[in-house]
Amino acid sequence: MTLRHMRIFQKIYEKQSVTRAAEELHMTQPAVTRALQELERYYGLHLFERLGRRLAVTEAGRRMYDYALHLTETFDTMEKSLRDWERQGVLRVGASVCLGCGMLPELAGTFRQLHPRVEMRVRVANGELLCRDLLENRLDLALLEGEENGTGLTLTPIGSSEMALIVPARHPLAEAVRATLAEAAAYPLLLRETGSATRRFLDQLLLSRGLTVQPAWESASTQAILAAVREGLGITLLPWALAREAVRRGEAARCILTDVELVRRRYAAWHPSKYVTDTMRAFLNLCMQNDDSPYDM
Repeated sequence: MTLRHMRIFQKIYEKQSVTRAAEELHMTQPAVTRALQELERYYGLHLFERLGRRLAVTEAGRRMYDYALHLTETFDTMEKSLRDWERQGVLRVGASVCLGCGMLPELAGTFRQLHPRVEMRVRVANGELLCRDLLENRLDLALLEGEENGTGLTLTPIGSSEMALIVPARHPLAEAVRATLAEAAAYPLLLRETGSATRRFLDQLLLSRGLTVQPAWESASTQAILAAVREGLGITLLPWALAREAVRRGEAARCILTDVELVRRRYAAWHPSKYVTDTMRAFLNLCMQNDDSPYDM
């Protein structure tokens, strides 16, 4: 088997389609199909099941992908390092919305000063999308909030951040100053979209207290949610670092939840089969140096 077979298999796995893999590799469909058949014959395994016109990866195929990813990444890193020793390449970094607005810009600025030859490409999105990008090798690493259980990613802690219950400036909870989660859940909730780390954090809190809610608003935009709070349309749970300025300006107020802990861990994450380059390691070291206190006041 050759590296060419590994690359073809990897593209079929990522696209879940022989046709789309052939298009991306600029190959004919029969050539891609033949390479897959050669690979399956060689190892005596079915890497995909053919369900009508759709491919479904087998467990053997999932294991093969991890090996293929490691092999191609290692080879590409060797090629890049030896062919152009001075050029450091590209670092693809993802970040959750909170970390993309907060710690990442400063980290990226520092990193560029220290490694001016590295081109950094950044994607800011919710945690669910970032995990998928890592698993499909569209990102080298990502900064996430809240442990991504069940994703199969490698995680390393890089600090903590605090969440806060944010309410309109003239609201019963603003006057009370303190409340339980059940008391807060009785009011209209303005929430981040499903798939975001912030939403997952709140859903887990509600589940732990046996509470269910129907959101009044769902939005991928923190600013849209804060604007709705300012207009008195409901209350929200957001990273304190993103809501602090609105509270300082008197556009909203903070209510302390007395029966739950609103601290969550930050993580740097990458594919477990990913070859950790010196460039990745340098960025990870910067992230760890940024590890601050659990309460971002």
